[in-house]
Amino acid sequence: MKHYIKVDEWNIIEEGFDPRLNKVSESLFSIGNGRMGQRANFEEAYSGETLPGSYVAGVYYPDKTRVGWWKNGYPEYFAKVLNAANWIGIDIRIDEEVLDLHACTVNDFRRVLNMKSGYLERSFTATLSKGRQVRVHAQRLCSIVDDEAGAIRYSITPLNFEGRFTITAFIDGDVKNQDANYDEKFWEEMDRETIGQCAYLTMRTKKTGFDVCTGMKFKVCRDGVEVATPLLPVEAEKYAAGRVVLTVSAGQEITIYKYAANLSSENHAREDLKSACKQLVARIYAKGFNRMLEEQAAAWAAKWEESDIVITGDAAAQQGIRFNIFQLNQTYTGEDARLNIGPKGFTGEKYGGAAYWDTEAYCLPFYLATADPQVARNLLLYRYRHLPKAIENAAKLGFTGGAALYPMVTMNGEECHNEWEITFEEIHRNAAIAFAVYNYTRYTGDSVYLAEYGLEVLIAIARFWAQRVNWSAARNRYVILGVTGPNEYENNVNNNWYTNTMAGWCLEYTMEALQQVQQQWPEKYKAAIIAAKFREQEETTRWRHILDHLYYPQDEASGIFLQQDGYLDKEQVLVKDLDPAQRPLNQHWSWDRILRSCFIKQADVLQGLYFLEDRFDEATLRRNFDFYEPRTVHESSLSPCVHAIIAARLGDEQRAYEFYLRTSRLDLDDYNNDTEDGLHITSMAGTWMSVVEGFAGMRVRNGQLHFSPFLPAKWQSFAFKIRFRGALLEIQVDKNGVHIYNYSAAEVSVHIHGNMHVIPPQGKVITNAQLIP
Repeated sequence: MKHYIKVDEWNIIEEGFDPRLNKVSESLFSIGNGRMGQRANFEEAYSGETLPGSYVAGVYYPDKTRVGWWKNGYPEYFAKVLNAANWIGIDIRIDEEVLDLHACTVNDFRRVLNMKSGYLERSFTATLSKGRQVRVHAQRLCSIVDDEAGAIRYSITPLNFEGRFTITAFIDGDVKNQDANYDEKFWEEMDRETIGQCAYLTMRTKKTGFDVCTGMKFKVCRDGVEVATPLLPVEAEKYAAGRVVLTVSAGQEITIYKYAANLSSENHAREDLKSACKQLVARIYAKGFNRMLEEQAAAWAAKWEESDIVITGDAAAQQGIRFNIFQLNQTYTGEDARLNIGPKGFTGEKYGGAAYWDTEAYCLPFYLATADPQVARNLLLYRYRHLPKAIENAAKLGFTGGAALYPMVTMNGEECHNEWEITFEEIHRNAAIAFAVYNYTRYTGDSVYLAEYGLEVLIAIARFWAQRVNWSAARNRYVILGVTGPNEYENNVNNNWYTNTMAGWCLEYTMEALQQVQQQWPEKYKAAIIAAKFREQEETTRWRHILDHLYYPQDEASGIFLQQDGYLDKEQVLVKDLDPAQRPLNQHWSWDRILRSCFIKQADVLQGLYFLEDRFDEATLRRNFDFYEPRTVHESSLSPCVHAIIAARLGDEQRAYEFYLRTSRLDLDDYNNDTEDGLHITSMAGTWMSVVEGFAGMRVRNGQLHFSPFLPAKWQSFAFKIRFRGALLEIQVDKNGVHIYNYSAAEVSVHIHGNMHVIPPQGKVITNAQLIP
């Protein structure tokens, strides 16, 4: 772990510059607005180790698959999140010396991500050759008001000399992805223009043909007054810039204001792309940096009002949850149903793809409770619109009759993951898609969605499971062979308990949904079964037979559910007995050694117990938790939150708090030594779940909210707001009890520790319920 980030409730603060940590900081201090995003690369040149990253939502490249042995059914490409044109660049030359923090002495370095107002700030003093010193102060934002735009204010002051400054504000489209399979560059130049203070560069992706026009306009001020020095246009292939040369005296502050926009052909007609970019750049330039900063602060204040979690008495816990919420809100706004939540968001290029099962399993609850209902609905519609592709994906693997296998990784609905043990075997992802339909309708009561969209998805997924099982004469049961469960430290196993359990649940829920829609929406039911070509009697008869005869592995002696057949044949070693120097295992052990070990990457059996908690009594939950948690290394970012929630459910305050702190500070403290690749955006929603479903014990049962809260010993209180079926509630938990405020025009019924309370409109309920777990 790394502990160089200062603890502050509203800011992420780095003091002192350590080049060895630069890529980690580039991830941590990333900014975005749902439409575009930027790693915290420096504006000025940097010749040290760095991972450049500027990203435009929805734009990708199908990088040809690179594997040692091609197998039938393999995706032909891996969809890469593309590093797009560098719009932040400001090259500074002092006489003939380039300002480069890797080539000079850096003092008083301070970098701050202001989460409350949504901007990045950096300052430092650099000592160049001959002892010349400059002080730099820079601010940067990706506007959530003008969500295709960003702005920079960059001030530099010579402290002890007079010299010639050459300032070049540029757009550089000659970029590449560090994870390119064949070291290929993915962009071609289509158009370039520099005129006055402006520059525009239009690039097109190879193969996919996305056009992105990046534009900028800049000005230079001396001590607050715009300089009248002539601007020199600079052009090269994939490069457009403007340059200013001026003589500066000691103590004079030179400030560069740079306004930029990234417009994609996904959102604008190609023929209008450049003109639209020019209009947007002109508009934000006219606003000016201060107004954009004020608008940004106001827009973020609105976001915090609806999604903040306030923790008193524990600044590290408070910083952790706010950092996670901040990154979620700047990654996905839900305004565009074509977009989804990539595992790295706008913070890195690793993993590729825009959607994993993480969205449905972890992110959906956050957006259900904190955003307009349409936001969560759009996440589900994203999958509904990819249903034809999911059916194609299944067909490529030999499934028929409208069976659907949703992709593990996708940009457009087509599977593009390149590892066989994932692509072919991690089929439990289908269950997460179905569970999201259930979770959404359970929370919102929106049965219209189920009737118009969800039912078709459920039928196609159920068809997949009905074909994926096979009958075992030896067991006299249906089994599911050759799978990878959520624990990716096991591959090609038989009868993964989670996979079998969720497959059975999918069949059961689909039949319940069929009955519900038929009763409530008979006309919509007819339309759905016609669209799906559903053979009701034939298919449901088979589903019931599978459900009645599906095999679920368990160990009768210990009373635990077996992660998979043969799990107890492994040498049973606990994580506490591992040499810490061997962690993370995936960075120190061979894959062979990992596969033969009993160690678990992330919640597997426990993932199923989390999803289907109400089906199991407390003793069953405890037995399995106490068995599997000590064997879990939590080397997936998705793991700690599930453990925090179950530990809280079991009243295990110590472990619940430990897992919460781990999930909330996973990237801030770089637990798994991989933050430099980008943040773990989708798992950040799990931090929110750890508080709301863990410490507050929030559940939805029979259309009503239930809370079983307790207060961690290190906290004085915690509070959050949620939306629920048209109501807005605020829940506060402190040492005196539970306070729930209803800010709505209708009464709301809630259950606190099993006791129902009816909260009148604009009213509240205060209980002195026992908070100790």
